[in-house]
Order: sequence, then structure tokens, then C-alpha cells
Amino acid sequence: MAKEEERMTDPLFSLEGKVALITGGSRGLGYQMVKAFAERGADVIIASRNQDACEEVAEEVRAMGRRALAVGAHCGRWEDIDQLIETAYAEFGRVDILVNNAGMGPMVPSHEVPENLFDSVMNLNFKGPFRLASIIGDRMKNAGSGCIINISSIASLVPMPAVVPYAGAKAALNAMTTSMAREYAPEVRVNCIAAGPFLTDISKAWTEEARQTADNALNRPGRPEEIVTAALYLATDSSSFTTGVILRVDGGP
Repeated sequence: MAKEEERMTDPLFSLEGKVALITGGSRGLGYQMVKAFAERGADVIIASRNQDACEEVAEEVRAMGRRALAVGAHCGRWEDIDQLIETAYAEFGRVDILVNNAGMGPMVPSHEVPENLFDSVMNLNFKGPFRLASIIGDRMKNAGSGCIINISSIASLVPMPAVVPYAGAKAALNAMTTSMAREYAPEVRVNCIAAGPFLTDISKAWTEEARQTADNALNRPGRPEEIVTAALYLATDSSSFTTGVILRVDGGP
């Protein structure tokens, strides 16, 4: 237990006094980041389309002794995003860390993708994150500090058939990261995690072989908790000289 407490209070990964907004925070990688940030001192805003699921996670955060706010919002719609921002600032007065994690990437042959699916994928993976990062990034810059982490995908960097709209949206997110890192510097750092295959909820639909092995150097998918150290590095002052980076957390090329 002493070692666990020591890990939680490591000054290199301290988020004491910080307010973090995490989209897609009710499950998967977002849920892991919510828990990790709260364990290290952050108050957390959890956003996703499922209000009840967000509230369940918020209760876990409150049980850790941190403040938490659950907000049901479609993170691909600007109207919902604007309301999310206003709700977050009304409750906490600021956002110190924004994690654009909400996303989806259905596998569909490119010639079979309907327009409404194409638009939904683009909206959730790029249009929404752009709105959140631009409005909150501007507020962070005016406040004098802030940190934005965009959760991208290895699909944006290597060829993956049947997920072209998703890969394209995540590639746009990568470009947004590097551009906003300059636009809101030096007060705001903007970085990106290009995630590989992780054993989150979506992996329940995978074959058993896909759950056991992967085409990467480590020959396996990642465990959800393995996103935590990368997110903590980018969210804390440990990465104070790091901005505009696309960090691959994918088990290796």
C-alpha cells in the first residue's frame, strides 16, 4: 500500500489543483484517464452521450475525494460542445487539461460507406475535437496556461483498409495538433497520442486471435491501463518542453 500511495503522489505526475475535461470518459481509454487523473489530484469533467454512464464514473471520482461533473453531450455536434464548455466553466471556472478522446471507427469497405456514416465519423473524430480545442484553447491562452491532448489512432499513420473516413479524420486531428501547438503557444501545449489496438469495449467484437495477437513489435494489443503513463506525461509539467508531438502508443511498428 505504501508503494501505491507513493506512486499516486509522485511529483512528476502530480495533477493537484488541476481541472481536466475528458470526452468519451465513461469507458475505454477515456475511463482509464479519468481514474488516473483523479488519483493524482485532478477534478474531472466526464463527457459522453450517455449521461448515466458519465454519472457512474463521476461517483467513482467523488469517492476518491475529488470533484466530478458528468455531462451528457454528443461530442460531434457544436451545439452540444458549446453547452459542455459553458457547463464546465460555470462549475469549475476553468479547464486546465482537455482530452479529446471521444471517437468511433467502424470498419466498412470504402465503396459501401454511406454519406451519413461518413459525416458521423468526421464529426465525432475531427469536427467536434476542433471546436472543443479551439474554444477552450483560446480560453487557456487568455488565462495564461493549459494543456490539450488529442487521442488519434495509428490508422492515421499506416495503411488500414476499410477505415478510410476514420483514418482521414484522425490524420486531420494530427494536423490540428501541430497547427494549434503553434497557434496557442507558448501558453498552451497541444499534443497527440496515436493509439494502437487496445482491449477496450470494442475488442469484444474481435476474434479471439485478434484479442491475443497484433501486427506490431510487441505482438499483442494494449491493455487499457497502458494508455495512462503516456497521458500523464503529456498532461503534467513533466512534459513542459513538449508540444506539437504525435506520440505513438501502439506496441511498436
